[in-house]
Amino acid sequence: MTRALIVVDVQNDFCEGGSMGVDGGAAVAQSITDLVGHARGDYDVVVATKDWHVDPGEHFADPDIGPDFVNTWPPHCVTETSGAAFHEALTIAVDEVFLKGRTTASYTGFDGGAAADESVLLGDWLRARQVGEVDVVGIATDHCVRATALDAHAAGFTTRVLLDHCAGVAPETTESAIAEMTAAGITVQ
Repeated sequence: MTRALIVVDVQNDFCEGGSMGVDGGAAVAQSITDLVGHARGDYDVVVATKDWHVDPGEHFADPDIGPDFVNTWPPHCVTETSGAAFHEALTIAVDEVFLKGRTTASYTGFDGGAAADESVLLGDWLRARQVGEVDVVGIATDHCVRATALDAHAAGFTTRVLLDHCAGVAPETTESAIAEMTAAGITVQ
């Protein structure tokens, strides 16, 4: 069975110093590079997702009101900005990048279209390569990693989340996300 690694949103805006920086983001970028190495480790396929916002509507908070950090957020990962770029410590070769959230809020990589052809969604791309198992890593455990892992499992992929290669926003929401993923049948280790 073909195994894929899905690297979720390891972008500058989600690492320390970014507009929505998560503690440990830069370390996660390096840990993923170490995991994959130059020989891809145990993976037949490596893909990455990016928040890629053009005008995501109400996903970006009204500047007069401010973000609620549930449904509205500070501006982040705006298309073609340095904040949307992968963190410099993430130096792996990927087979494809999936861009999500151009005009709406999007938390799951399974909403993302391939950079090479946006009509090709992540799930279809993986199935076309006979992928049956996925490992999910990246930022943030309690938001986009959680949503991507849940959608991978729902799409029929055997799914693991590798916590040593993830960073969460807050301990409480991270623990809740871990419990939800585990209850859904995802292996979280």
